Parts: sequence; C-alpha cells; structure tokens
Amino acid sequence: MPVKIRLQRHGKKGKPFYWVVAADSRSKRDGKFLEKLGIYNPNTNPATVEIDIDSAVKWLQNGAQPTDTARTLLSRKGALLKHHLVKGVAKGALTEEQVEERFSAWLTEKEKANTAEISELNKAKEAAKAKALEAEKEANEKRAAEIAAANAPEPEVTEEAVEEVVEEAPAEESSEETVEAPAAEEAVEEVAEEAPAAEEAPAEESSEETVEAPAAEEAVEEVAEEAPATEEAPAEESSDEEKPAE
Repeated sequence: MPVKIRLQRHGKKGKPFYWVVAADSRSKRDGKFLEKLGIYNPNTNPATVEIDIDSAVKWLQNGAQPTDTARTLLSRKGALLKHHLVKGVAKGALTEEQVEERFSAWLTEKEKANTAEISELNKAKEAAKAKALEAEKEANEKRAAEIAAANAPEPEVTEEAVEEVVEEAPAEESSEETVEAPAAEEAVEEVAEEAPAAEEAPAEESSEETVEAPAAEEAVEEVAEEAPATEEAPAEESSDEEKPAE
C-alpha cells in the first residue's frame, strides 16, 4: 500500500498543532495512521519541530513519500540528509561511522544556528517589552500630572499681590500717555498750519469794510447839505409873524 508522511491536525480553533505521521494515503487526513514520527507546533516562535530521525529514515527507505510540508520539516531536522548518507552506505561509498560523524557535525552547526536565531528573537522581544514599559510609564506620568493639575487648589489672592498690581498699573498708564503724546503734538501742529488760512479771512473782510466806508461818508455829506434848506423855512415864518405887530 502507498504510504505518505504527512501532518495530522490537532489542537483548538485558532491554535492548531500537528502530528507528523506515516499513514496510508487512502485514509482521511485526521484518521488512522501507521506510526507517529514527531510533532510540529507553529504557535511558538520559532516553531517547535520534533522528529524521530531513525523512524523517519526507515519509512523513507521503505518508499514512503512525504508531503511538501512534511518534507520541509524532515529536511530541517536532518532526516533527509541521513537518508541520503544511508544510501551511500548501501552503495559502499561510506561507512556507518562516517555517516554518524557527518550527521553529528551537521547537527552541531544546525544547533548553533538555531541558538543564534533564538537569542536574536529573545533580544527583539526584550527590546519590544522595554519599549512598551517605557511608553506605559510615560502615559502613567502624564495621567498623574493631569490629575494633579485638576485637583490643585486655586491660588489665594493676597494683599501683597494686590499692592504689586496697583503699583504696576501707573507705570503702564504713563507708558500709554507717552505713546499718545507724540500723536497729540502732531494734531496741534496740523491745527497751527491751518490757522493762518483762517486769519486771512478777516483781512479780506476788513478790505471790504474799507471799500464800503467812503460810500457811507458820501451819504452823510449829502444829508448835511440838505439840512440848511429845512432850517431856513422857520426863519421866513418868523418874519411873517412880526408884520402884524407893526
């Protein structure tokens, strides 16, 4: 019967983990299996992979075909490498001691690489955690400052503060007066410039009066000339009255 090395799903919704099993290709994915070869948990960082190398190599030698995901996992743990080395022993190119030596050296290098990766991930986690704690600390300090400002009592108005305000007020008023003084001087200068024009008007009026004055004198002379004629009439009446007296 054809055998496949594949993954069998376990776990709960949203957080699955898998078993690596050797099962009949005709059985269901989560059905019966022939042998459990390891586990794969993608919920951790890095993902957890545990494989029984010897059992996996035995099934590979018997013709079991791994799925794509199972092949990746077997390659990561070195099962495919050991399967290749075992083929060299069967052909007489390598001995079992050489196979074990090469496989051990590969595992050592792989372990170093995994350790470096894990240390880098841990450093990144610690840096992210420290940054989050610093941000939380700043937020707490800001919130505490806002609460303290809201609960702070209002400042009391003392007599000394009132006196200081009263003393400062005249200085401000004097500064305003000094600012307004040049403006007042400019207004006076403008009035002074307009004044001669107003003074010229009486001069013109006086000239008109001087022109009219001779005409008035001529009228008076005419009245004076007519006055004696009126005075002579009573004289004649008196002479007439004297006649009956004779």
